[in-house]
Amino acid sequence: MKTPTIQTSRLILRPLALSDAPAIQRHFNNWNIIRNLATVVPWPYPDDGAETFIRRELEKIAAGEEVHHWVLALRPGDGEAIGNIHFRATAETKDNRGFWLAEPYWNRGLMTEAISAVNDFAFNTLGIEQFYVCNAVSNEASRRVKQKTGAEFVGYVEIAHHNGQSKSERWRVTRENWLRLNRL
Repeated sequence: MKTPTIQTSRLILRPLALSDAPAIQRHFNNWNIIRNLATVVPWPYPDDGAETFIRRELEKIAAGEEVHHWVLALRPGDGEAIGNIHFRATAETKDNRGFWLAEPYWNRGLMTEAISAVNDFAFNTLGIEQFYVCNAVSNEASRRVKQKTGAEFVGYVEIAHHNGQSKSERWRVTRENWLRLNRL
């Protein structure tokens, strides 16, 4: 299934495109974002990091990998990418979803709004029953997003992060909890 465009009250989540590379490069090349990410993300971030990342991910999608990549853009706005969410629909991974948001847009509830839309897609469109997500133990903002969107803490896993931590929180997101949260 192709990644659909999703609209929320303040955001447009649209499929990742190579034309997003300049905005992603500008916003993502930020230690305050990367320090909480796994060490698979290069640091220092290379000058062509965003373009390389986008090309690699688009090749995976073209080859049939079940991954959805959205860029977040404000609405109304100029369409500039201010963040990214990826979602892997496979059950074999310890972390099905990841996200980041440009620092000027932190603490506005935008990521909670975007993740809610992605959860709707996962449960209502893809028909998934549950998936798992992780965050660095020190990443309080990511933890809050998970708590606000119905994830339940299930334990710890080892994932090396740029901030020197290797302990990550692991959360389960279930259709049952998501539906219960949205009926309240």
